[in-house]
Amino acid sequence: MRKLKLQMQMTVDGFVAGPNGENDWVFVPGTQDPAALQFTIDLAASGDTILTGRKTAGGFFAHWQNVADNQPDSPWNPFAKLMVSHRKIAFSRTGAEIAGPNLELETGDLATAIQALKSQPGKDIIAYGGVEFAQSLVDLNLVDEYYFIVNPVVLGSGKSIFKDRKVLKLEESIAYTNGKVMNKYVVG
Repeated sequence: MRKLKLQMQMTVDGFVAGPNGENDWVFVPGTQDPAALQFTIDLAASGDTILTGRKTAGGFFAHWQNVADNQPDSPWNPFAKLMVSHRKIAFSRTGAEIAGPNLELETGDLATAIQALKSQPGKDIIAYGGVEFAQSLVDLNLVDEYYFIVNPVVLGSGKSIFKDRKVLKLEESIAYTNGKVMNKYVVG
């Protein structure tokens, strides 16, 4: 059975976005650690299907398409190529159309769709937030592995993907030279 892996950027105080959805604290120019970038590429390569919410999908996939097509010297180009080539599924409650290479729109029941994807042959499934989409995955207990990239930033208030208590087991922790820490958790 395939695993669903959720990768999220997070602050030290546990927020995945600012109070108004801000994420300007994630990519600070000049602070990229090559080892952290390689980890992100390797995690994406461990899967063959990418999941997002509809609100995230348009800008997220367009950005990576641009990097893959127009920035061959970018250190992010290998990641961008994976984002372009992988099967992509955007989940939507509204059914609003969205277009892109290898991109499908799913409007059915989230839990049913994820369980069906997990039972298909292939590599693991990687989910990238939006806050609401990630909250839904967490609330429905669909995530098998959590990959939190904890940024050395405190917001004081913001948005969390957790509404209720959840016990997780730390399986791996890697500190990077830019102050970020990747923590891998599985459901305890």
